[in-house]
Amino acid sequence: MRSVRARAAAGAMVVVAVALIGAGIAVLLVLRANLTDQAGLQAEVAAREVAGQLALDVPYGRLDLPDVEEHPVQVTDGDGRLVAASKELEAVSGTGTDRVTPNASPTPGSSGSGSGSDDDGSGDRHGGDDHRDDDANTPARGEVSTDDPDFTNGTATVDGDTADYRFAAVSATTSTGVTLTVHAGAPLATEQKAVGSVRAAMLIGLPVMLLVVAAVTWLVTRRALRPVEGIRAEMAAITASEDLSRRVPEPGSRDEIARLARTTNETLTALEASVGRQRRFVADASHELRSPIASLRTQLEVGEAHPELLDLRGAVADTVRLQALAADLLLLARLDAGERPGNTPVDLGALVHEEVLQRTGDRIPVAMSVPESGHLEVTGSRGQLARVIGNLLDNAERHAESSVAVSVFRDHGSVVVAVTDDGAGVPEPERERVFERFVRLDDARSRDEGGAGLGLPIARDVAHRHGGTLTATRAAEGGARFALRLPGTESSPSGD
Repeated sequence: MRSVRARAAAGAMVVVAVALIGAGIAVLLVLRANLTDQAGLQAEVAAREVAGQLALDVPYGRLDLPDVEEHPVQVTDGDGRLVAASKELEAVSGTGTDRVTPNASPTPGSSGSGSGSDDDGSGDRHGGDDHRDDDANTPARGEVSTDDPDFTNGTATVDGDTADYRFAAVSATTSTGVTLTVHAGAPLATEQKAVGSVRAAMLIGLPVMLLVVAAVTWLVTRRALRPVEGIRAEMAAITASEDLSRRVPEPGSRDEIARLARTTNETLTALEASVGRQRRFVADASHELRSPIASLRTQLEVGEAHPELLDLRGAVADTVRLQALAADLLLLARLDAGERPGNTPVDLGALVHEEVLQRTGDRIPVAMSVPESGHLEVTGSRGQLARVIGNLLDNAERHAESSVAVSVFRDHGSVVVAVTDDGAGVPEPERERVFERFVRLDDARSRDEGGAGLGLPIARDVAHRHGGTLTATRAAEGGARFALRLPGTESSPSGD
């Protein structure tokens, strides 16, 4: 199933089917148990009625037995012999015995077979009423067991029809101490009919319910996923047209799909901006590379035709410019690819000191202000941070009139490197634009001696990847002030 709607409908059907089947089985079990208990109660009542008669020594032949179809009855003695049974009972199972014809025994009050009276049937066998016991006029009584009866399931055949019954076994003791067991049954037809009806209704209703659930789930899912299909169709159109200015429709709801649409549009906006930057980067890089390459080619062609006119120094300068531009482009490519800085502790004071000492060919000497106490450590890439400091110093050298200064200090847990010059400075509206790639202000462009407008963008990218900032402001001398602010290490004191 490749469709979300189909999977949702199938899943809903499975869940509902499992729930309904489980609930249906539970209902059937409870219903069957209740109806079976009711049948057992009816059987117990019938058995206790017969047991009460036995306790009163009613002869077996004179027992008042219930209707055989409603309550088939068997009476057995302590040896398991059948002594009484319903007359029309043809077969039985699940009771004490499967016999339906009782053994001859005239009365439950006698301990054995035979008559309970004298041979002549007149009076006491010891000679008349004068010698009877004083309590002869008070008949003796037995008792019926008050224990819970034993229940079993079985069958009984009456008039050729066999049906299921619930049997209850109740014990009774006669006045002479004879123990008898009465097995009385109650039909389970009502239970079977009710359970069958409920089961049939469930079997009919379950498929109908599953179809309704599947249809409702399908419709609800289709309605819910309709905006997703709109987003997909628009994304497919954007992919086909390569027009990143288009946006997917945003539904008016505030659910996950609306958030998906907004996130998709934000992604498209970021992608459009990224592609735009990439295109401008390629165009600017091509433009910047064209000039030194054309100049170098011209010089080499002139040198080939007229060796005496070859400007070797200019060719070397163009080659160095190409090398620096290629290095800048490579570093930008690595930064754009997400290269992360290292976790090496770097002492910015020492690093600035080293960078300034290496600049022996600067047009204007660099004045340093680095505290001797140290504690100016940050975490990051020493090479990339050295590149930032070098780029800031190069920028200051190109624009300064007579002075360039660099200072390092701590400020509220951060380490700050400030590079200032006394040049024309950066106009306030341009203080963010100078950090864009290949951007050079008009006055800088006229005085540029090889810069491609990548130094400051590289410096800011490196600063951001180190968790810091790089900003341009006006210096006290009137020129530009570039401040690199990086988080200091925890081992360093908070300082100033």
